[in-house]
Amino acid sequence: MAMAINYNNDDEDSMALFPFGSSSGFGSFGSGCYHPHLPSPTVMRNIYSAIVEANLEDQIKVSTVIFANLLGCSYPPSEASFSREANELMEPIVCFLVENASPLLANLYPYYTYMSGSFTLDYALFNGPSVVKDGKFDYHNVIEVMVDAIYAALEKCGGPNVSIVVSESGWPSAGDAITKVENGVAGSYYSNLIKFVQGGTQRRPGRAIETYLFAMFDENLRSSVVEKHFGLFTYDQKHKYVTNLNFSLY
Repeated sequence: MAMAINYNNDDEDSMALFPFGSSSGFGSFGSGCYHPHLPSPTVMRNIYSAIVEANLEDQIKVSTVIFANLLGCSYPPSEASFSREANELMEPIVCFLVENASPLLANLYPYYTYMSGSFTLDYALFNGPSVVKDGKFDYHNVIEVMVDAIYAALEKCGGPNVSIVVSESGWPSAGDAITKVENGVAGSYYSNLIKFVQGGTQRRPGRAIETYLFAMFDENLRSSVVEKHFGLFTYDQKHKYVTNLNFSLY
């Protein structure tokens, strides 16, 4: 059993710690429901120092989560870069990740990208007949575009070898006209996502993407109707999808 721990300091900087090794255990573009706070590199280093003092640096990695609006340019993926404001903090963060061989965590939600009108539903669900061409790369789905855009931004920020963990991705089963369970949209997204991430992306082919689904259960106390229905199970623990989750990416 492994565990991920989110840490919020007094300035609401978001941190994450997780076991890492032969079996790492942790575990948007388009994540419109979030307002991210850039993390403090100083906080990251302080947490790492405490881990070193406990002789756990080979078992626990320190990282942080990023969101879509940290990218000033996100399309096409090869042109992606962090915004000028975000880059000032991302440079020392990426330096820290490089020094400690830690991945960068990213919450990616093609649902919100689709709802913004950026891509078609089929393209968000891995079923699109169209292909987004970016130089020598052909992109067949939204989340691959998302991940590779972050990889391109990392390369421009001094982290060409920093890996990405998709720390959240999901699709709601209710809340608008196209998300009802009986339509099979959310179930299709989860099934196709599980298949896709095992093969990597155009920029990192053959390298499985460590990915975590959001969320385990519906949250009936959320204020937003859509946000109530991201669970794989209902709030009273009933199955919503016939989805094979018996797999491992690490």
